[in-house]
Amino acid sequence: MALGQAVDQKGGARPRLKKVRAHRVRRRIIVGLVLVLVLIVVVIGGGYFYANYKFGKFHKVQVANEVPVAAGQPFNILLIGSDSRKGLSGLAYAQTGAASGSVGGQRSDVVKIIHVDPVAGTISMVSIPRDTVVTLLANQSLYGQYNRINVNFGGGPSLLAQTITANFGIPIHQTVVMSFAGVINAADAIGGVYVDFPYPSWDPYSGLRILHPGCQLVQGFQALALTRSRHFYYNVDHAKVFPTVNSSASALYDAGWYYDGSSDFGRIARQDAFLRGMVDQAKKLYNPFRLDAFITKLTQGVTLDSTFSLNELIGLAERFHGLNANSILTYTLPTTAVNNSSLGDVLYVDQPYAQQQLVSIFGRELEKPADPPPNTANQSVPPPYVPVTTSTTPVTTSHTKHKSSTTVSTTTTTNPTLAAPSFDPTACTP
Repeated sequence: MALGQAVDQKGGARPRLKKVRAHRVRRRIIVGLVLVLVLIVVVIGGGYFYANYKFGKFHKVQVANEVPVAAGQPFNILLIGSDSRKGLSGLAYAQTGAASGSVGGQRSDVVKIIHVDPVAGTISMVSIPRDTVVTLLANQSLYGQYNRINVNFGGGPSLLAQTITANFGIPIHQTVVMSFAGVINAADAIGGVYVDFPYPSWDPYSGLRILHPGCQLVQGFQALALTRSRHFYYNVDHAKVFPTVNSSASALYDAGWYYDGSSDFGRIARQDAFLRGMVDQAKKLYNPFRLDAFITKLTQGVTLDSTFSLNELIGLAERFHGLNANSILTYTLPTTAVNNSSLGDVLYVDQPYAQQQLVSIFGRELEKPADPPPNTANQSVPPPYVPVTTSTTPVTTSHTKHKSSTTVSTTTTTNPTLAAPSFDPTACTP
């Protein structure tokens, strides 16, 4: 043993063995780290390529004359709610009139411009009621020089986007079109949307039936019925029995049912509440399998313009993931109701309030309108000059209960997110 130790010490065998072992350990650590990095790259890269594959499943459409999005600058997304029945089945197919064949083509019953400011981290949304009279850029032989804004969507989103820019000076950077099926699929994909109803609610035309008040999950056909509701009834007595479509106005009133006579204005408020609830739910999507199901369903009924990119959507999702849905400011374009001899009951843009509102939202982005909307005398006149620092006074609705209908009067408010009347639903957390 002594001889062996002496030989080893003299020949340096042990130190060499230690060096070899240390080298092997370092090499294994380096190889392990490289493998981990490779796996991370494969997972992230594979996930990205898969997400890009799923993103490619969205139906894309070319929208003419859109303005390119400048890096880091505010931009505007035109959100179009189409009344197309394509993709519906079952109850939704029958309830929306598709089964009877009474509804054909498509109209833009929802027109919203979403203003996104990535630097400030804010989102504002202005709705243009579908019956707002604008100056038409095309199809004047069919509809005349002035007509409702929703007649521009029959041939696709390009003409509608161009009409908005020409009438209001709002540049459109990107466009999203959502059909009836898209609303149902989006709501179901995120597990439904939580909405608080102050009273039992009913719409005999859209099919909305909310049996009890409180914060509750709305999904499937009821999600579509809520966003379509413009013949909205609410029951102050918390009735357990719902009336029939043929019930008279006096019978409904005696049973505690009151009618929201604001029509499209009320529907816009309910849509805004639903969208806030959808934002709150979408923020909870962390599970990769739920995200995959969400995107899969979303591709059925949602159309994007061809300029949308996956990288852009990922960047927006990262930037606004912590957004409080209640911080989204929602506006409705100020209008005046008029019974036109040729168009019937329509809405004319109410100046100077409309221009004040648009300037407060879009600021210096607003362009000079090439074809301004007409006034009540059917004269197309430029909007009044409004300094960029002017604050908005958006028009809301106040309501008085009557047996047959609701009297609607216009008022102003400095907080557009509180514009919904007390009987309307709001987004909530269970």
